[in-house]
Amino acid sequence: MAKRKTINRRPVVGNPNDPNSLPGLAKQYFEWMKVNNYSEHTIKGRQAYLHYFIAWCDERDITKPAEVTKPILERYQRYVYYRKTKSGKPLSFRGQNAQLVPVRMFFKWLAQGNHIIFNPAADLTLPRMEKRLPKHVLTESEVEQVLSQPNTKEFLGIRDRAMMETFYSTGMRRSELTNLTLYDMDIERGTVVIRQGKGKKDRMIPIGDRAAIWIEKYLTQVRPTLAGEADNGTVFLTLQGEVFNPTSLSTLIREYVDRADTGKTGSCHLFRHTMATLMLENGADIRYIQEMLGHADLSTTEIYTRVSIKKLMEVHSRTHPAKVERGESGDDEVQRAREALLEALDAEGEE
Repeated sequence: MAKRKTINRRPVVGNPNDPNSLPGLAKQYFEWMKVNNYSEHTIKGRQAYLHYFIAWCDERDITKPAEVTKPILERYQRYVYYRKTKSGKPLSFRGQNAQLVPVRMFFKWLAQGNHIIFNPAADLTLPRMEKRLPKHVLTESEVEQVLSQPNTKEFLGIRDRAMMETFYSTGMRRSELTNLTLYDMDIERGTVVIRQGKGKKDRMIPIGDRAAIWIEKYLTQVRPTLAGEADNGTVFLTLQGEVFNPTSLSTLIREYVDRADTGKTGSCHLFRHTMATLMLENGADIRYIQEMLGHADLSTTEIYTRVSIKKLMEVHSRTHPAKVERGESGDDEVQRAREALLEALDAEGEE
């Protein structure tokens, strides 16, 4: 029996010139996405995952969309469930969902365009997504520890400090910072415009005084040296005068986080999580945080209500019956109360 080939990279299968084949219709689908102003990031993601599905179908001699039934889609879903990552671990449910959504959206498009009579993916049940909390969030003192890592006596240190201050002050995404232009910033008014953020939506958000000071320092003392003749107006530039590659930016910021030795890990997104959590703890309305972060759905922002443990700790300390009362004399009384409590617990153990 012939051994099935394994799909370990983006495959090129079928005949994309046949307008009625799966690859041919997929080609039309991606053209439709471009015409309808889907982001390049979304299109590339769907291309990768949909091509995996088409390759899987090709191995089983399924070449036309009409040949795909709900049982076949459920079989593919089981294949995705048991598929291993490069590290040998199974895909997370979030990863499975990412692979199945493009397939379901493709068949929805096929049905709407009358390329198929009915949509076999209409009733396909996707894996339930885990509601994960951010792995790490910095405290105020830990943020200051990270921000103090760049050597601001050197011009690249000034740039790096300005970038981290911008992340911390605004909570913008990595891609939003790399695409930031001089025309998007109004230092005097303390505002910055995020153009074409996630979902291709613009938003104007405030930027704090301290971040503005560091940005102005960078713009006057450092950027003129980095910018070449072909200056396109991008705010933060590499040593070569180019726009930052997202991966290299993450590596740079991660090095500063690791060097701070807070016991916490992360990179650009760590500042986003930290800003939202600390603002919430300091009394900001969650709807304003939603606007800052550019979340379309409030439920996405509500994750920070679960991360913000400070308020919960205050309520717990104030209302839980097993609390230690703090007297006016301060730490000495607290310490004596703790010692008395420990003695009582020891006595219970002896009995």
